[in-house]
Amino acid sequence: MREIVLDTETTGFKPEEGHRLVEIGCVELVNQVPTGNRYHVYINPERPVPPDATAVHGLTDEFLADKPVFNDVAQAFVDFIGDAPLVIHNAAFDMAFLNWELKIAGYPVMPMTRSVDTLAMARQKFPGAPATLDALCKRFGIDNSSRTFHGALLDAQLLAECYLELLGGRQAGLALAAGPAAKGGSGARIDRPFRAARPHAPTAEELAAHAELLGKLKNPVWLAE
Repeated sequence: MREIVLDTETTGFKPEEGHRLVEIGCVELVNQVPTGNRYHVYINPERPVPPDATAVHGLTDEFLADKPVFNDVAQAFVDFIGDAPLVIHNAAFDMAFLNWELKIAGYPVMPMTRSVDTLAMARQKFPGAPATLDALCKRFGIDNSSRTFHGALLDAQLLAECYLELLGGRQAGLALAAGPAAKGGSGARIDRPFRAARPHAPTAEELAAHAELLGKLKNPVWLAE
């Protein structure tokens, strides 16, 4: 099963207010294993980047000035994701921007049913607990120390690890790493009293009964030579 873990960065919160994509990052999973295939692009939003947005992702007007516009990367993006499910943290946000850009570029929009929302998964699995990407990384012991700014590719890579943990970890459904020994402990010692093996040889009465039974059978195969 092929899945695409995806994240975006934008100039703001709502595409209908004129905000645009500035970065897309995608990581490919096959059978819930990262393949190393990825898609990453910076995008010229064709509008100024507000300072509060730059404070989040670190992308400036100067940096994005020579980057391609979405129309120039749309086909490569569509080709990479194919028809795979899209794993996204707070999927409604990213899907709204992606569909806005795809529609402007003349491509079909994607149904929300195509997305797998890890934010909803985390809230269902850990009710009342923080469910941000940073909070999930902390919960699962995933190193996010390089996340000084939000970055689409880095966040997609971190999200891929969190997604696998939300599904039950890389050994989903197994208990191979559940015991103390698997975690580096020595395990508990159980002392059991010694018991000699019980005798298994048949008695004379049992041998006689067996011979009598064989005599009643027609050509028993275990007596054939």
